[in-house]
This record gives sequence, structure tokens and C-alpha cells, in this order.
Amino acid sequence: MAEVLKIGIAEWKQTSAPNRLRTAGLGSCVGVILFDVRTQVAAMAHVMLPDSNIARKHQTIEVGKYADTAIDALVKSLNQAGANRLQAKMAGGAQMFQFKYENEAMRIGERNAEAIRKALKAHRIPLVAEDCGGHNGRTIEFDVATSVLSIRTVSVGTKEI
Repeated sequence: MAEVLKIGIAEWKQTSAPNRLRTAGLGSCVGVILFDVRTQVAAMAHVMLPDSNIARKHQTIEVGKYADTAIDALVKSLNQAGANRLQAKMAGGAQMFQFKYENEAMRIGERNAEAIRKALKAHRIPLVAEDCGGHNGRTIEFDVATSVLSIRTVSVGTKEI
């Protein structure tokens, strides 16, 4: 029987078909999924921030919280599970509050998406689909068996990529 694994803020999880991965409450955060169609194994992270360098020294880092550490962890875990033909999908990265972009730090959604693209490129993982930006929150669910990412966007509706 298929199970839906829920990923909380700054968390990541891995599973295989026929299970699904779901995360809710994506505002400026980005949900990123790495998957291997051949082995039907996938992992999802709910990324809050672009770079772990902003974490305080001597602080235990929540791996799923940062784009750089989350992608590294997902790749390592999936490779250990025999998944080595990885592809990626992602959604989120909205600008939830209306600010002028004079301050780079306020573009957190865009910076999260950019950091994930950069980390994927470093690992040579193709980003095959994305739904990022806008001003509305999202809930996403990934079906490991079909590799379809269902995205429910507040005040917009549901679509699949």
C-alpha cells in the first residue's frame, strides 16, 4: 500500500515507489525533488535558505534547511540507494511580501531557487521542470512511480509538471 511521506520545513526524506513525497507551506521556501526514473527512488527537501554559510559557527546545521547542504545530502543518500541517473524538479521560491528589491536579503525566494540551480549544476543533475516565483504559497506532492509533481498554488489552482 502506498504511503505519503510528509516533509516539514527544513527537513528532507527519501522513499521509493509506490510512495509519494509531500510538503506544504512553500512560500519563499523551495521544495526540490531528486529522482531516478530507472530505480524509482526519490528524495525531497523543503529548503528555507540558500547557503549554509549564514549559519552560526558551532551550530548544528539542519541539512535540509539550506540549498547547498540539502542537495549534497540528497545526492549522497540516493547514490547509496543505487540511484545514479538523477533528475530534478522544484517548486516554490515565491516573493511573499511586497518590498522594493533594494535589499538583496529580501529576495529570499529567488535566492533559494538560484542556489538550488547552482547546486544541481555542480552535481550535473538536469533540472527537468520547475514552477518558481510569483506571490502565492504552494503545496507539492511527488509521485515516485510516475515522476509527476503535482503543485497546488493558493488562489491559482493545481497543475502537474
